[in-house]
Amino acid sequence: MALTRRHFCGLSCSALAAGVAGCAVNPATGGRNFMLVSRSQEKKLGKDAHPKLIKEFGGVYNDPRVTGYVEYLGRKLAAVTETPGEEFTFTVLDSPIVNAFATPGGYVYISRGLMALAGSEAELAGVMGHELGHVVARHSSQRMSKATVASVFSGLLGAGRVGQALGGLYLSSFSRDQEMEADRLGVRYISRAGYDPAAMTSFLAKMGANSRLQARIAGRAPNDVDERDIMSTHPRTKERVRQAIQLAGARGGQGLIERDGYLQRIDNMIYGDSPDQGYIRDRTFIHPGMRLSFRTPEGFRMHNTPDAVVAINEKKKVLIKFDDADEPFDGEMTSYIADDWAKDRDIQDLAATRLGALPAATAKTYIDTSSERLLVRIAAIRFDSKRIFRFTAVAPGEGVSNLPGAFQETVSSFRKLSTAEAAAVRPWRVRIAEVRPGDTAWSLGRRMPFTSFQTEHFRMLNGLEDGDRVIAGTRIKLVVEG
Repeated sequence: MALTRRHFCGLSCSALAAGVAGCAVNPATGGRNFMLVSRSQEKKLGKDAHPKLIKEFGGVYNDPRVTGYVEYLGRKLAAVTETPGEEFTFTVLDSPIVNAFATPGGYVYISRGLMALAGSEAELAGVMGHELGHVVARHSSQRMSKATVASVFSGLLGAGRVGQALGGLYLSSFSRDQEMEADRLGVRYISRAGYDPAAMTSFLAKMGANSRLQARIAGRAPNDVDERDIMSTHPRTKERVRQAIQLAGARGGQGLIERDGYLQRIDNMIYGDSPDQGYIRDRTFIHPGMRLSFRTPEGFRMHNTPDAVVAINEKKKVLIKFDDADEPFDGEMTSYIADDWAKDRDIQDLAATRLGALPAATAKTYIDTSSERLLVRIAAIRFDSKRIFRFTAVAPGEGVSNLPGAFQETVSSFRKLSTAEAAAVRPWRVRIAEVRPGDTAWSLGRRMPFTSFQTEHFRMLNGLEDGDRVIAGTRIKLVVEG
């Protein structure tokens, strides 16, 4: 016999413990949802995760003009939700990845990569309204509650591990129904705030175009989305957004767009890698702050994270990681490898070397997995009295023959930049320009610093389909160096 939601709530409460779980009214819908997580727990989960998420996504974007604008827009939208008195925290992440997400306790995150892609205040409001919908409807807490109860009933968790389960689940992907509900709520909020709900559909097209272009650049299938991309965490379609607009009783094509004002807000915003994290320029990594540079061989694609730079050649089955030592080390680089960094491994071919004036050491070892043996080559480089930089190259059996050459070429390219060289490196920025007579998507794309897909980058940033022509006098986004 099927249980109704009311019966499920009652059964869950009695099975766990009196007062531990219960049915709570969903403030966004008025319905009743089984809820194991209290409001105070939500606040604590969000607060505890906040600094960790900021670190993971490159820190807070340090531009008061942009962060203050997002705070203003967030407050405007929060005021028209069903919980206008709730405390919300709006954060712009210093990340080039196009993403947005929310955590329990009212924490909403927007990446500057997403802001660069958006073309109007209404489009950004649509994203933020969707995330506010997840928060107000308490979707994360619903997922945590159901998953925790299922784990307890199956005997996988003891009572003392319930809190641990809560902490591990709140960032999981939402269900299709929850995404649909967040879309409906997002439409409701931006319509109440006076924006055109059709902007949610127009921005969805831009997110799809960005995901497809990034897949092409990386050599992936068109629909193979990066796991941090918003299309991975929020797999929506135009049809679903249109349905959300209909179900919310809103009318697309009516309301504010605010394109020119938005473009003015993001003019001069950093695009791509942050100066604090260093820059990937084709196959070269340059960090002017640390005054270093290295280059990977042909066929490698680099990924820059707050903790390391990772280069992968999927065809040749080789991965190379670059990072710095956790703590200072005063001895020789051979001693650092043998006695510190890799002291618990079976090290072979340990040898001292030099990279110009920089002392270094290299070695190899192996890692045995359940299915294969991996060859690992490592290098440690003393950069100065306080800093040691490291390379780690890994390959499975089929990639072993390719590893030595790729490792040697990468490590040999490592060098210290002069003061003048470091000062000459500039970040990429979004710049707003006006289309002049005779301009085309091709000619405007050629003005940007990308080494490939220049026209495609221009079209994606400006929401242009193939065949769309630029119109003289209109304002467009460019990416420029400096």
